[in-house]
Amino acid sequence: MGELRFDGRVAVVTGAGRGLGREYALLLASRGAKVVVNDPGGSLTGEVGDYDPVHPPSEEPGPAETVVGEITAAGGQAVVNTDSVASPKGGRAIIDTALEAYGRIDILIHNAGIVRRSPLREMSYEDFEAVLDVHLRGAFHVLRPAFPLMCDAGYGRIVLTSSIGGLYGNHDVANYAVAKAGILGLSNVAAMEGAAHGVVSNVIVPAAVTRMAEGLDTSAYPPMGPELVAPAVGWLAHETCSVTGEVLIALAGRMARAVIAESPGVYQPSWSIEDVAEHIGAIRDMSHPVVFPVVPDGHNDHIRYSFAMAGGNG
Repeated sequence: MGELRFDGRVAVVTGAGRGLGREYALLLASRGAKVVVNDPGGSLTGEVGDYDPVHPPSEEPGPAETVVGEITAAGGQAVVNTDSVASPKGGRAIIDTALEAYGRIDILIHNAGIVRRSPLREMSYEDFEAVLDVHLRGAFHVLRPAFPLMCDAGYGRIVLTSSIGGLYGNHDVANYAVAKAGILGLSNVAAMEGAAHGVVSNVIVPAAVTRMAEGLDTSAYPPMGPELVAPAVGWLAHETCSVTGEVLIALAGRMARAVIAESPGVYQPSWSIEDVAEHIGAIRDMSHPVVFPVVPDGHNDHIRYSFAMAGGNG
């Protein structure tokens, strides 16, 4: 197989100033893409800070500017955007940067994220909302203006970022888990509605030791650099990507697919609480899992499967 390139393609990567996003931007640019490198330069918890005339910000380039400098120094093409995905205005501005600089958008990778840890019983509403604003609402804020442009152009590649926490939950990150679970639904709808227009949407579940791992003991981890994740994102963003509505996992060199699976289930024309208790083993039996692919019609396939059992055909 020859090198998979992105010549002529325009990519927007949110949260591209550091960590995984930086790796995505560098990889796509090295393969010919024109990249909008978005990063407001905030802290891990999302604070960007207001201008202080007494203590003005450093004249050092911000993270997005640094990455653009790396790309251009290597002969690639990239522009800076420092708007926040946390508002509709910011999301629109990020997409507008691609249009103003390059006249189109072909690839959208939403990677921006923050972390605010707290036990569920103590989590503040402010911390809950702030994390949803960046991860989940942020995904919508950039996807909403980009999606119709892609559909009208007849081409698009969308990669949204979920997490192991979104699939399975984790301690002290209810906000993060909720946001990352919501990403799955958003991508699925984009995949279904984009299918007729050449637009595919998938989810990456990455794990890498970046600043998002601050406070965690990673001393016993195997190699987990962003470079082990970026190729999966690169393929999902490429024109040869042959899947849509799917979830790929990339963790410590392992790549896998995650799916929503159901047990075949048990049909009865009526149920009591006691019936559920009696049949719970069979209800939960996953020895023959059932999977309904999102595209072309997973939602209705699920309904048809249940209706068939009720009609005696299951």
